[in-house]
Amino acid sequence: MTDLPTSLTERLPPYARAMGMRINGLLDGAPLLVMDYSQRAMGRPGYLHGGAIAGLLEMAAIMALHADLGDEDTRVRIKPVNISVEYLRGGATVETFARGQVVRAGRRIANVRAEAWQADRDKPLASCWMNFLIKPKA
Repeated sequence: MTDLPTSLTERLPPYARAMGMRINGLLDGAPLLVMDYSQRAMGRPGYLHGGAIAGLLEMAAIMALHADLGDEDTRVRIKPVNISVEYLRGGATVETFARGQVVRAGRRIANVRAEAWQADRDKPLASCWMNFLIKPKA
């Protein structure tokens, strides 16, 4: 893991902070998000809520795109177009990690994949595909 530019930590939305998410450095060049377990993320007894997992994936994808855009990030707006989440196993009530990977970022559209895991990165909890519209700021 490497150090994270402070501009990225400032970009983490209030929703992410309210859910107990934080950026814990870079993993393979992309921000590594961590969500601590709390009652607000509880679904059925003993498991994370699917919406909390999807929210973590969405934040990981957004932060990966911000990091990938680099200096251009200050000149453009990104707008989520759609998200498709695949739930692979139930999430236990422990710390959860997520990392996004920009598959393609063109002038107008970006495609990002994100994965979430808990104890073992080789056993993903869920994954998602997100598409974004990239627009110049007015």
